[in-house]
Amino acid sequence: MLPLPPQDPLHWLAALAINGLLIGLAQRLPVLTRAGWVHAGVLGTLLWGSLGWRGWLAVVVYLALGSAVTKLGFRRKRELGLAEGREGRRGPENVWGSALVGTVLALLACRAPAGAVPLLLAGFAASFAAKLADTFGSEIGKRWGRHTVLITSLRPVAPGTEGAISLEGTAASLLGSALMTLAMGALGVIRGWPLAALVGGVGLVATLAESVVGASLQRHWRWLSNEVVNGLQTLLAALLAMALVPWLLPGSG
Repeated sequence: MLPLPPQDPLHWLAALAINGLLIGLAQRLPVLTRAGWVHAGVLGTLLWGSLGWRGWLAVVVYLALGSAVTKLGFRRKRELGLAEGREGRRGPENVWGSALVGTVLALLACRAPAGAVPLLLAGFAASFAAKLADTFGSEIGKRWGRHTVLITSLRPVAPGTEGAISLEGTAASLLGSALMTLAMGALGVIRGWPLAALVGGVGLVATLAESVVGASLQRHWRWLSNEVVNGLQTLLAALLAMALVPWLLPGSG
């Protein structure tokens, strides 16, 4: 199990200082807006403070992979009107839409009884696997998807339509979920191939469910912004993982 750091003021002060320094050095990178970097510093402090450097680094890997895939074919996506705004830079709403669920689970894990920690970490890992799956599927699908259809009706639609899927995008979602799961395993957040398979599978399922929400509800309910839907997707992934872990690994919850 991931070794959790001591929850004392000195550790949290160190987490704040380290993240302040790193954000100061990294803010010139074309990844986040200026406000996005500030919020990333808050996020990083909470993650380092609750899970230590391994949990923090897992989310840095998520950010790096998500930013990299966003830049793939960016010029062509911009020509088609499908590129992310702000040259692909993420703002505070993107930071928390992706990471709020995982952050809450991290804060719970550092205070929970030992028996509950593996469940919370599985939910943490699944939330980011689902979000990277969504990013990979969206960015690859709308640029290289050959036949894009609405997930609820399989009716052909234009790339970038809410709820649209393609074979290429779905394969990219599976790859994104797998890469995030491997990173979580390599850093010790989750352990064992059965749990890794569960987290990776849940990441893909939650991404497909997010497409269903986009196709059926998001276009009708204005309050369902992309950030809200992202939060719901990561919450679904976390809840599914935590519900299935005791079934997959009896005695773990």
